Amino acid sequence: MIRIGLLSDTHGSLPANAADFFLGCRQIWHAGDIGESKVIDELRKLAVVKAVYGNIDGSDVRLQFPEIIVEQIEQTKLAMMHIGGYPGRYTPAARSIIAAEHPSIFISGHSHILKVIFDQKNNLLHLNPGAAGKSGIHTIITMMRFDIDGKEIKNLEIFEKTRATR
Repeated sequence: MIRIGLLSDTHGSLPANAADFFLGCRQIWHAGDIGESKVIDELRKLAVVKAVYGNIDGSDVRLQFPEIIVEQIEQTKLAMMHIGGYPGRYTPAARSIIAAEHPSIFISGHSHILKVIFDQKNNLLHLNPGAAGKSGIHTIITMMRFDIDGKEIKNLEIFEKTRATR
């Protein structure tokens, strides 16, 4: 069994509670719009980091991370990209990855809206962790963590905190 932390859209800043929330996670996945490499440096102090770049990420981040990750963890395949849409409204690139790879979990970010949706058509769990940073349209900072145990995805937990606005 492996515990995974998941976040997106940090736009250069991590919430103060990230270290506590991700305590015990063996991997942390970042679904893009990292913003600054210092975010990854902080996450690497907590666990192994897997990340994709997002539309706001500059060359420093794009040189470190791919646009898409497909990885097997235990008997579960995960696919992650920043702009992927969601069930019924996937982007063409996401539809192509899902058709070719048949992941059990498809992760995307970008919308700043937390979503957990089972996609019956593609037999996968779609996860969008919302936004963990201070910048953007969102008013709630969100992150996720969950366990992968063989083929099972379980113990999904969500972090929510009202974002301070000025």
